[in-house]
Amino acid sequence: MRRVRCPKCDTYITFDETKYEAGQSLVFQCAECGKQFGIRIGVSKLRETQKKENELANTQFSNLDTECGSIVVIENVFHFKQEIPLHMGDNIIGRYQKGNPINTPFETVDPSVDLNHCTINVSRDKRGELCYTLSDNNSNTGTFVDNIELKPREKRRIEDGTLFTLGATSIILRT
Repeated sequence: MRRVRCPKCDTYITFDETKYEAGQSLVFQCAECGKQFGIRIGVSKLRETQKKENELANTQFSNLDTECGSIVVIENVFHFKQEIPLHMGDNIIGRYQKGNPINTPFETVDPSVDLNHCTINVSRDKRGELCYTLSDNNSNTGTFVDNIELKPREKRRIEDGTLFTLGATSIILRT
Protein backbone atom coordinates (compact mmCIF):
# COMPACT_ATOMS: atom_id res chain seq x y z
CA MET A 1 0.00 0.00 0.00
CA ARG A 2 1.17 3.51 -0.76
CA ARG A 3 0.00 6.86 0.54
CA VAL A 4 -0.21 10.19 -1.24
CA ARG A 5 -0.95 13.52 0.37
CA CYS A 6 -3.54 15.98 -0.90
CA PRO A 7 -1.66 19.15 -1.90
CA LYS A 8 -4.47 21.36 -0.57
CA CYS A 9 -5.39 19.92 2.86
CA ASP A 10 -2.55 17.40 3.54
CA THR A 11 -5.02 14.48 3.95
CA TYR A 12 -3.57 11.07 3.03
CA ILE A 13 -5.11 8.86 0.35
CA THR A 14 -4.04 5.20 0.36
CA PHE A 15 -3.94 2.99 -2.75
CA ASP A 16 -2.35 -0.28 -3.91
CA GLU A 17 0.62 0.68 -6.09
CA THR A 18 1.17 -2.94 -7.24
CA LYS A 19 -1.81 -2.60 -9.60
CA TYR A 20 -0.01 0.07 -11.64
CA GLU A 21 3.19 0.26 -13.70
CA ALA A 22 6.07 2.71 -13.28
CA GLY A 23 5.44 5.91 -15.25
CA GLN A 24 1.65 5.52 -15.21
CA SER A 25 -0.37 8.63 -14.30
CA LEU A 26 -3.19 8.48 -11.73
CA VAL A 27 -5.80 11.08 -10.78
CA PHE A 28 -7.22 11.29 -7.24
CA GLN A 29 -9.98 13.32 -5.67
CA CYS A 30 -9.59 14.17 -1.99
CA ALA A 31 -12.55 13.07 0.13
CA GLU A 32 -11.95 15.91 2.61
CA CYS A 33 -11.66 19.00 0.40
CA GLY A 34 -12.68 17.73 -3.06
CA LYS A 35 -9.36 18.76 -4.69
CA GLN A 36 -8.42 16.75 -7.79
CA PHE A 37 -4.73 16.08 -8.35
CA GLY A 38 -2.58 13.71 -10.31
CA ILE A 39 0.58 11.71 -9.66
CA ARG A 40 2.92 9.66 -11.77
CA ILE A 41 3.90 6.26 -10.36
CA GLY A 42 7.63 6.07 -9.70
CA VAL A 43 8.11 9.85 -9.59
CA SER A 44 7.59 11.74 -6.33
CA LYS A 45 7.76 15.53 -6.39
CA LEU A 46 6.99 15.57 -2.65
CA ARG A 47 10.14 13.62 -1.82
CA GLU A 48 12.20 15.98 -3.98
CA THR A 49 10.60 18.96 -2.24
CA GLN A 50 11.34 17.43 1.17
CA LYS A 51 14.94 16.75 0.14
CA LYS A 52 15.30 20.42 -0.83
CA GLU A 53 13.69 21.50 2.47
CA ASN A 54 16.04 19.22 4.43
CA GLU A 55 19.09 20.47 2.51
CA LEU A 56 18.05 24.05 3.24
CA ALA A 57 17.54 23.24 6.93
CA ASN A 58 20.89 21.44 7.07
CA THR A 59 22.74 24.46 5.68
CA GLN A 60 21.51 26.42 8.70
CA PHE A 61 23.62 24.23 10.99
CA SER A 62 27.37 24.81 10.89
CA ASN A 63 28.37 21.61 12.68
CA LEU A 64 27.00 19.05 10.21
CA ASP A 65 30.38 17.85 9.04
CA THR A 66 30.10 14.36 10.58
CA GLU A 67 27.48 11.63 10.56
CA CYS A 68 25.63 11.45 13.87
CA GLY A 69 23.43 8.43 13.30
CA SER A 70 19.74 8.36 12.48
CA ILE A 71 16.32 7.45 13.78
CA VAL A 72 14.15 4.79 12.18
CA VAL A 73 10.48 5.79 12.45
CA ILE A 74 7.94 2.98 12.17
CA GLU A 75 4.33 4.11 12.03
CA ASN A 76 2.53 1.17 13.63
CA VAL A 77 -0.81 1.69 11.83
CA PHE A 78 0.48 1.21 8.25
CA HIS A 79 3.98 -0.17 9.03
CA PHE A 80 5.34 2.86 7.15
CA LYS A 81 9.11 3.08 7.76
CA GLN A 82 11.25 6.21 7.45
CA GLU A 83 14.92 6.79 8.26
CA ILE A 84 15.85 10.33 9.28
CA PRO A 85 19.46 11.47 9.85
CA LEU A 86 20.52 13.21 13.05
CA HIS A 87 22.98 16.11 13.40
CA MET A 88 25.06 17.52 16.24
CA GLY A 89 23.06 19.54 18.76
CA ASP A 90 19.30 19.45 19.28
CA ASN A 91 17.23 17.34 16.89
CA ILE A 92 13.62 18.43 17.48
CA ILE A 93 11.37 15.53 16.47
CA GLY A 94 7.69 15.75 15.56
CA ARG A 95 4.97 15.38 12.96
CA TYR A 96 5.58 16.93 9.53
CA GLN A 97 3.32 19.85 8.67
CA LYS A 98 3.81 22.68 6.21
CA GLY A 99 5.47 25.61 7.95
CA ASN A 100 6.48 23.59 11.05
CA PRO A 101 9.96 24.93 11.93
CA ILE A 102 11.32 21.74 13.59
CA ASN A 103 14.50 20.25 12.11
CA THR A 104 13.69 16.49 12.29
CA PRO A 105 10.10 16.02 11.06
CA PHE A 106 8.60 12.73 9.92
CA GLU A 107 5.42 11.94 8.02
CA THR A 108 2.62 10.35 10.04
CA VAL A 109 -1.14 10.21 10.32
CA ASP A 110 -0.85 9.37 14.03
CA PRO A 111 -2.78 12.19 15.80
CA SER A 112 -1.03 11.39 19.10
CA VAL A 113 2.32 12.69 17.79
CA ASP A 114 2.76 16.41 18.46
CA LEU A 115 4.32 18.83 15.99
CA ASN A 116 7.14 19.41 18.51
CA HIS A 117 7.12 16.13 20.45
CA CYS A 118 10.61 15.42 21.78
CA THR A 119 14.29 16.28 21.35
CA ILE A 120 17.40 14.16 20.88
CA ASN A 121 20.57 16.05 21.72
CA VAL A 122 23.73 14.72 20.07
CA SER A 123 26.99 15.75 21.70
CA ARG A 124 30.48 14.39 22.36
CA ASP A 125 31.75 13.20 25.73
CA LYS A 126 35.27 13.75 27.15
CA ARG A 127 36.63 10.86 25.05
CA GLY A 128 35.12 12.28 21.85
CA GLU A 129 32.41 9.62 21.53
CA LEU A 130 28.87 10.56 20.54
CA CYS A 131 26.26 10.80 23.33
CA TYR A 132 22.51 10.79 22.70
CA THR A 133 20.10 12.36 25.22
CA LEU A 134 16.31 12.15 24.82
CA SER A 135 13.84 14.56 26.43
CA ASP A 136 10.10 15.16 26.05
CA ASN A 137 8.98 18.62 24.87
CA ASN A 138 5.89 18.77 27.10
CA SER A 139 3.93 16.68 24.58
CA ASN A 140 0.28 15.78 25.07
CA THR A 141 0.81 11.99 25.00
CA GLY A 142 4.33 11.70 26.39
CA THR A 143 7.54 10.04 25.25
CA PHE A 144 8.16 6.46 26.40
CA VAL A 145 11.54 4.68 26.59
CA ASP A 146 11.23 0.93 27.21
CA ASN A 147 7.55 1.50 28.16
CA ILE A 148 8.49 4.02 30.88
CA GLU A 149 7.29 7.60 30.38
CA LEU A 150 9.84 10.40 30.57
CA LYS A 151 8.95 12.87 33.30
CA PRO A 152 8.78 16.61 32.57
CA ARG A 153 12.29 18.05 32.16
CA GLU A 154 13.81 14.53 32.48
CA LYS A 155 16.71 13.78 30.16
CA ARG A 156 17.63 10.17 29.49
CA ARG A 157 20.73 8.87 27.74
CA ILE A 158 19.92 6.46 24.97
CA GLU A 159 22.17 4.27 22.83
CA ASP A 160 22.14 2.31 19.60
CA GLY A 161 19.01 0.18 19.28
CA THR A 162 17.00 2.02 21.95
CA LEU A 163 13.28 1.83 21.19
CA PHE A 164 11.12 4.79 22.19
CA THR A 165 7.53 5.61 21.33
CA LEU A 166 5.60 8.78 20.56
CA GLY A 167 1.89 7.98 20.66
CA ALA A 168 1.39 4.92 18.46
CA THR A 169 4.64 5.47 16.55
CA SER A 170 7.82 3.54 17.36
CA ILE A 171 11.30 4.99 16.84
CA ILE A 172 14.64 3.18 16.98
CA LEU A 173 17.96 5.02 17.42
CA ARG A 174 20.74 3.96 15.03
CA THR A 175 24.18 5.38 15.86
